[in-house]
Amino acid sequence: MRRKSLSPRLLSLAASRPRSDFSPSTNSSAKLKVFLLSGTLFLMAAKPILAGNPPEAGKASWYGEEHRGKLMANGKRFNPDKCTAASWFYPLGTRVRVTLNVPAQPPRSVLVTITDRGPAHQFVRGGRIIDLAHAAFRQIAHPSLGLAPVTLTVVE
Repeated sequence: MRRKSLSPRLLSLAASRPRSDFSPSTNSSAKLKVFLLSGTLFLMAAKPILAGNPPEAGKASWYGEEHRGKLMANGKRFNPDKCTAASWFYPLGTRVRVTLNVPAQPPRSVLVTITDRGPAHQFVRGGRIIDLAHAAFRQIAHPSLGLAPVTLTVVE
């Protein structure tokens, strides 16, 4: 395979920018990392936050119409009418059973596929472990709740 070299224009642009433009921002909420190697652009999907065991219980939130059509981490467009979810704790493509964890109510669950990364990091620190597409959240709780206590089980 023949290696491409950077064009003089790209080299001059890179040299003229401050070095900090090329370092990752600690405040960035970007879901993809971009690398420029030998004139080729490489995208690396964000990896799950935890290398160990993912949490089994926490809070689920939902996201819907305002995100319709936006690209997800798996490269496809988001559709809030599908049973998909966003999580930092599971690899993309993982199927997870999300069960409502309210003792006073009969158990309700939904099977979702992890297609995106989320919830936002500040919410993960607050106990959110999964963002469900609107259709998936509706199957276990009323969307007006906003958050629901859930347990997660990986389906193989």
